[in-house]
This record gives sequence, structure tokens and C-alpha cells, in this order.
Amino acid sequence: MKCLKIVLLVVLIVSLGSGIAMAAGSSVKKGKALFNDTKLGTAGNSCNTCHPDGKGLEGAGSKKEWKTPGGAHKTLEEAVNTCIGMALKGKDLDVKSDKMKSMVMYIKSLGEKKPAAKKKKPMAGC
Repeated sequence: MKCLKIVLLVVLIVSLGSGIAMAAGSSVKKGKALFNDTKLGTAGNSCNTCHPDGKGLEGAGSKKEWKTPGGAHKTLEEAVNTCIGMALKGKDLDVKSDKMKSMVMYIKSLGEKKPAAKKKKPMAGC
């Protein structure tokens, strides 16, 4: 019985450890680094070249359909790969890879950015 408890404890620890390692594989920080990486393609550009600081991608994580120069896509992953292939001249990312998961996490983190408030002109003298 004691041996069985030890085996179960080891299995539990290994399971938790591998789950934490998998979760650590994808992150917003890694996605941002990929978004700025010119090595995703051969054109010398990054995603940030066309979308500086995520411009134009606000709310992309909540859309149901994305339109890119390659047409409409059902998933954000398809849209990402179209941009990598067409604009960056790179190879598609595996949709289940940590790289793709991180890229999607970063794009979703951009959220709904609000436009900057317009500055009011000071009133001219009375």
C-alpha cells in the first residue's frame, strides 16, 4: 500500500510538472517577440512592420472572421499564417505550436485600444 501511494504521488508530481512546462511554453511575452521578429520570413520585415505596436489588430481576438489580402479566414491562426506567408515570405506556423499559441495570445492581448483624445486648443485672449 505504501508503495502504491509513492507511485501515485510520483505520477501526480510528473503530471503537474509537465502541465506547468507546457503552460510556460506559450506566453504573451514570447508572442510579442515573435511579432517583432524579422526571422519569421525572408522579406526582412516583421508583423510589426505593417502593424506598428499592433495597430489595426485591436479587438482581433474577438472577431469571428478576419480579412487579409489573401481573403477571409475562419480562424485567427489562418490570418496569422496568411500574413506570414504573403507579407513576410515565410513558412506557416503549425497552428498547434507554442509559437502560434504565443502569437495569438499576444494579438488577443492588444484588446480594444481606444484612440488618443484630441488636444483642445487653448482659448485666444479676451
